[in-house]
Amino acid sequence: MPHAPGRTEEPRDSSLPPAVRNWAGNITFRAARLHTPTSVERLREIVAGADAVRALGSGHSFNAIADTDGDLVSVAGLPRTVETDPAAATVTVGAGLRFAEFTDTVHAAGLALHNLGSLPHISVAGACSTGTHGSGTGNGTLASAVQALEIVTADGEPLRLARGDADFPGAVVALGALGIVTRMTLGLVPAYEIRQRVYDGLAPGELREHFDAILSAAYSVSVFTDWRPGAAAQVWLKQRTGDPGTDAAPDTWHGARPADGPRHPVPGMDASTCTEQGGVPGPWHERLPHFRAGYVPSSGDELQSEYFVAREDGPAAYEALTRIGERIASVLQIGEIRTVAADDLWLSPAYGRDTVAFHFTWVPDTDAVTPVLEAIEEALAPFATRPHWGKLFVMGPEHVRGLYPRYADFEALAARLDPRGVFRNTLLDRYFPGKE
Repeated sequence: MPHAPGRTEEPRDSSLPPAVRNWAGNITFRAARLHTPTSVERLREIVAGADAVRALGSGHSFNAIADTDGDLVSVAGLPRTVETDPAAATVTVGAGLRFAEFTDTVHAAGLALHNLGSLPHISVAGACSTGTHGSGTGNGTLASAVQALEIVTADGEPLRLARGDADFPGAVVALGALGIVTRMTLGLVPAYEIRQRVYDGLAPGELREHFDAILSAAYSVSVFTDWRPGAAAQVWLKQRTGDPGTDAAPDTWHGARPADGPRHPVPGMDASTCTEQGGVPGPWHERLPHFRAGYVPSSGDELQSEYFVAREDGPAAYEALTRIGERIASVLQIGEIRTVAADDLWLSPAYGRDTVAFHFTWVPDTDAVTPVLEAIEEALAPFATRPHWGKLFVMGPEHVRGLYPRYADFEALAARLDPRGVFRNTLLDRYFPGKE
C-alpha cells in the first residue's frame, strides 16, 4: 500500500517545543527548531543559514506538507501588511495574515475578494500555496486572485514575481517548494452583498438529474451530504444581491424546503458558529465563509480530504461515489460538493479545466480513513482526479504526475530556484523527485 502523506514516520526532535502540531493534531512536526521571525531581514538570515527549512502558516493542512527535520518557520510574526490600492483594485498583505484579519479593511475601501474559503481563519499564503478554494461556477481558487508575490529564496535573497512573468503561474500554488512567501498582492472587485439561504431535503435522485443546474444556481453553492444510500442532502445557496431571483425564497426548490432555522454543515452541531443564513443580506466577507470569523468552528477533531474532477465529469463522478456511499459514510462526518472555475496556475487543482470538488470531513482516525481513501481514489480513477495538496490522499507519485500538464515544468522551476533542496521535505521528495 502506498505511503499516506498524512502520516509522519520519524520521532519528533526533542529540542522542538512540545505539542507543535497541526490544527487537526494528526501531524506532529519533526523540526529541530521553530522560528517566528518578525522581519523579512531575520527570515532571510534563517533561510540562508539553514540546510532544510519549511514555512508554517495557520496549520490547517492535514498531511505532512509543512513538515521538515530542519527549521520550521512560522510566518505569523512577519509584518502585518494591509495595503489597499483602490486605483489598481488590489490589496497587498503579509503572508501570515488570516483572511479574517484583512477583509474588513478591504470592504471598508469599497472592494472585495472574488471568493473566500469556508474558513476565514486560514492564512493567505498557506491557502494560496495549496490551491484552497471557495465555490462558484465563475469563481476560481483563492490563488487565482494573486497578482504578485514576494518570496525569500534558498540563498536568502528576496524575489518578486508578478502576473505576466514567465515563472508566475508556477510560483503561486507552489507547496512551499520555491521559497517562503512574505507578501501577496491580491486582485479585488467592487464590494457586494450576499444572501445565504439553506435548503433541507434535496433527494439524491434530484441532485443526480439536475447536478449541473443545482451547482450553478447561485454565486456560491455548497451541497452537503453524508453519502448514506438514499439520504437527502442540504444545499447552501450564497446569492449575490441584485442577481436575478435573489429577493425571495421559493417554498420548495428542487423538492427541498427552506431550513426552519440556522444550520451547521455537520448535523447536530451548534450552528451559532456559522455565518448568518435565512436570506439576510450582508457583506461578502460575512456570508461567503461557512463559519464566522469570531468563532472557532471546531476543535480540530477531524481529518479532511478533497478530490477534483473536470466539470463535465461531475455527474459521473457523483454516481461513482454513490456506489461506495455506505463505506464512505462509515467514517465520515460530512461531505461537501462545490464547483471551481478553471485557472492557469500549474499545480492548481483547477488548472486548465472548470472543476467539481468533492470534499470529505472524516472522523479523526487515520487508520480507519486510509482504506476508504483508497476506495474513493479507485472509484474516481477514470476521471483524472486531482487531490488537494494540503489534505489526505494515498495515490502514488506516478499517478499524480500524469494529472498536471506542467508538472515537469514545476520540477524544473523548483530545481532552479532551490538548487540546494533547502525547501524539500519527505512529501516533496516523494511527489517531485525530479531527474535521478
